Amino acid sequence: MSLDFVQTIPSDQISSLLRKVSYGLVTTCVLGAAVYIGYRVAAPDKYSIKQHRHPELNDQIEKVVASLKITDEQLQHIMRTLEEEMSAGLSPATHKQASVKMFPSYVRHISKGTEVGQVLALDLGGTNFRILLIKLRGNSKIDLTSKIFVVPQSVMIGDGRHLFRHLVECLSDFMKRETLLHSGITYPLGFTFSFPCKQESLSSARLTSWTKGFSCAGVVNEDVVKLLQDAIDEKGINVKCAALVNDTVGTLMACAYKDPSTAIGLILGTGTNACYIESLDRVGTWDGDYNEPKQVIINMEWGAFGDNGCLHHIRTKYDEEVDLSSINPGNQTFEKMISGMYMGEIVRLIILDLLQQELLFLGHRDTYGDYKTPLYNRGGFYTKFVSIVETDEGIKFSNTRRVLEDIGIRNPTFDDCVIVQHICRQVSKRAARLAGAGLAVLINRMEKPNITIGVDGSLYRYHPRFKRNMERFYADGSICLDILQRNWSPTYDVCAILTSIRSLLNDPNPNSPANNEAAKLFLENRRLYESKVRKLVEESIMADQITNDLKLIDDNDDEKKKSIDKSSSSSTSNNNDNNNNNNNNNNQEAQATAASASSSSNP
Repeated sequence: MSLDFVQTIPSDQISSLLRKVSYGLVTTCVLGAAVYIGYRVAAPDKYSIKQHRHPELNDQIEKVVASLKITDEQLQHIMRTLEEEMSAGLSPATHKQASVKMFPSYVRHISKGTEVGQVLALDLGGTNFRILLIKLRGNSKIDLTSKIFVVPQSVMIGDGRHLFRHLVECLSDFMKRETLLHSGITYPLGFTFSFPCKQESLSSARLTSWTKGFSCAGVVNEDVVKLLQDAIDEKGINVKCAALVNDTVGTLMACAYKDPSTAIGLILGTGTNACYIESLDRVGTWDGDYNEPKQVIINMEWGAFGDNGCLHHIRTKYDEEVDLSSINPGNQTFEKMISGMYMGEIVRLIILDLLQQELLFLGHRDTYGDYKTPLYNRGGFYTKFVSIVETDEGIKFSNTRRVLEDIGIRNPTFDDCVIVQHICRQVSKRAARLAGAGLAVLINRMEKPNITIGVDGSLYRYHPRFKRNMERFYADGSICLDILQRNWSPTYDVCAILTSIRSLLNDPNPNSPANNEAAKLFLENRRLYESKVRKLVEESIMADQITNDLKLIDDNDDEKKKSIDKSSSSSTSNNNDNNNNNNNNNNQEAQATAASASSSSNP
């Protein structure tokens, strides 16, 4: 579908359509590339900080919050810097020193859904991990059984051998439940390992550093596939680890199974990372063959962007404190400003700072100064609290009050609730802007007319405003210039189309880089303009099945989570990807890679 024109439709209808389409795309792990390019995230908050407070107190609070705001010029500088860091990571001369490592994944082919067989998958990406039995039926059909297991804190920070033995014990229990043990069949296993690795082949990867709270000894610089296989052999179960895929790569592959134009994978969860399809002639570190297809998925490991100090100018004192108190100071700088593992802690530090300055919870500094209060405990303000606070609409602030009570704040005032929500929103907006700027760099680099982004992760799924913040375009096109000026918004997906409509409504200017042709028609023949895009929108909306699902989530946050969990399971059961479906000699690797892609669709 070619998009040459857009229509003027009421903004409330656009907003409704965006919500519907965006939810539908999440269930298939697809979000349009253009959604993430420019962001009008500086929209005014619904409630200003005034009420019963002295003006000078409001000014002091705004000075604190202002440190979180990133200007358009700063974003553009960040984008240029990221591009430079990517080039350094891809060059053999500078790769070792580069903060953004740009690891080749050795995944070059995308599945067509023709694989058949029975495979296992193990998805390790955080404090929970999943084991799955995936039956590949061919014709893009999959039957899936899975179970979630926990990684105890003692295992996360203990000896590496204990971690892999724990994984294999759980794998053995799962296989016993599914009557797979002692069957006489050796099952191929796809390993989704969501930590920075230098991949050496499809079935070999060395851990470069731990993230997400893990610090197991004896694993860094070791081949994690070998460590897992050694534990499997020690246990004596009939499994062969045939492929390792990073969760971000798996998300791209799972999404491409549904939409061949997918070229970027994004994770926004406990951690954050991105991958994209790169031409081999631009990968100086490539050590494989140059046969067709002359491309490879690059695992960026962009969470480490800024570890060399290039993002120091946008870091706040709260970011620095989060970093210093983490288990990996000086590492994962970009991730610590974006991901779910750290967002709640940033909010906690700001709240605590305002309390100590007597700018928040006025008159109660001594009351809440008890170090037994969760507010004083590191990690005491969960990122899920940020999501809950941001679901509040109106003036009752029932969710915000509940969260504050959970951290030991009793009977907060209306002003207190307004300020806490304001802090949460600013921290979230900054994260969305930074993630969006990174995606803009990737899309510019690939110069493809049609791009879809596969996106997943708990932050993206459950935060009520994160998607919305990433869907906002700058009205002046200052960030989306490099993307949209290329024939203006080629068909990425329906959500991107509708977002572009919103962008044009903000600036229907024939000289706007957002859309020269459509803007000109907007001024010259409004009726034809509206007719063309009305038809476009009607043809594009995937309304029926999505609308039914949306009824479950419009008004109730708990129901929303249940609905998303259900759709996530459905999405997982329909994803089957493989990086080498044309090579019959590597069938086990192909099946295991498909399993890894399926397992990564809900990190």
